[in-house]
Amino acid sequence: MDTDTKGLDLLEKSARPRERLSRRLGLPALRLSISERRATLALVDVLLVNASLFAAVCWGLGLEPAAALAAGHAKWYVTLTVVWTLAALFFNLYDLAQAAWIVPGVEYGVLAALGTALVYVGIPRLTPPLETRRYIISLIALMASGIGLWRAVYAQVFVQPWFRRRALIVGAGRAGRTLVQALQASSHSSRPPNPYRGTGYELVGFVDDAPAYQSQIIEGLPVLGDHQALLEIAAQQGVDEIIVAITHRHAISPEMFGALLECQEHGFDLITMPVLYERLLGRVPVEHVGRDLQMVVWMGDRVGERLYHLLKRGMDVLLALLGLALLGILAPGVALANALTCPGPLFYRQVRVGRWGRCFQLIKFRSMVPDAEKATGAVWACEDDDRISWIGHFLRKSRLDELPQVLNVLKGEMSVIGPRPERPEFVGRLAHELPFYRMRHTLRPGITGWAQVQFDYGNSLEDALVKLEYDLYYIKHASLLLDLRILLRTVGVIASLKGM
Repeated sequence: MDTDTKGLDLLEKSARPRERLSRRLGLPALRLSISERRATLALVDVLLVNASLFAAVCWGLGLEPAAALAAGHAKWYVTLTVVWTLAALFFNLYDLAQAAWIVPGVEYGVLAALGTALVYVGIPRLTPPLETRRYIISLIALMASGIGLWRAVYAQVFVQPWFRRRALIVGAGRAGRTLVQALQASSHSSRPPNPYRGTGYELVGFVDDAPAYQSQIIEGLPVLGDHQALLEIAAQQGVDEIIVAITHRHAISPEMFGALLECQEHGFDLITMPVLYERLLGRVPVEHVGRDLQMVVWMGDRVGERLYHLLKRGMDVLLALLGLALLGILAPGVALANALTCPGPLFYRQVRVGRWGRCFQLIKFRSMVPDAEKATGAVWACEDDDRISWIGHFLRKSRLDELPQVLNVLKGEMSVIGPRPERPEFVGRLAHELPFYRMRHTLRPGITGWAQVQFDYGNSLEDALVKLEYDLYYIKHASLLLDLRILLRTVGVIASLKGM
């Protein structure tokens, strides 16, 4: 073969990824990202509930279509959208794993529609007049059936391969394996065993330079080659995204770094494992960020951050005052139940570690027998703890045992929402075992928090790690919207008696 022929062969070989890439980009963009999936769910939801209202006022109230859409009636649709959004947050409708599983997806969607319709018709002046039963019945029926059908379609259609983003993982070590395990695991029995359905990711395999990994099967995925073949593999597999699961930057060789940049040059999206992990699970992967503080702590200049903390403190005081009124109503009943079933003090005080590492006395309704730790010392409570009294089980299931902490909120020792405060007996050990654990003390601890609504009760070091990851996510992304989500989800937990 002469030199010109060799040159043509090399040119043709280097052009193959570009040809495949061009064909791939020429197809319709059906492979939805995480944010696109949530946006699609939310957009169609809002369109359906508002279309249901439009049809109900036209048929049930006899309005002409033009009159139903008049500018003076815009408040009807705005109010409905607000009520629906709150209901959707309450029922966690934009949890992708839940939405992709037809039974809970349809069930919670219909419940949210029914709740929205019932609340909506009870709002005066901002909603259509209740002149006929036909309007009320048609609104409820249209919303429930429309949302239920849409959620069923989403759960069946949007999990198909042409809607899933194909991804290639660079790095078959611990970080890459952890990511695969996280995508394949499911912490709730009602969710699918394969959350690829929910996240929209289809992992095609690994790329790694380690000779020992070549041609191996790791966590059910093949190792397809090394950095030299990265661009070719990405093009052959038709991937949309390349996930860099080499979490220590110094471990990325110059050659691998160059190959990654070449892939980005050819149009492949790059994302690091910690960023994707956080985006998928709502947790910060503390064991895979090394000493990169930027992955754990927000270091930007957030507009309105001081205003947020000021508003949050104002909401804390307002909610604590409402909780104080509820405490006055419930305390006599709890005292009577305790006196009849498990005599002892009404309240239980326990030292906890608060903001900036300062200790304070946390107040709860007593849910255990008196002197429960006299023989054992400080130990984590468990779900079937025989030290918990009869009334204590109900208080914990309903989370009413936490209600007296409104006194801590009024004193400024706690917030309504934040990381749960831990006992000093455990903080030393947890801070030694878990990276970034003391970051939890940068905010006021909360009565409820992101970890409490996302994760079941835990009583082990492994559970503490998961809760820490949720807490760090909250610290990093704290906002009024996230606080509202947590508050609504907490109401749902209380109503369903899903506490410990």
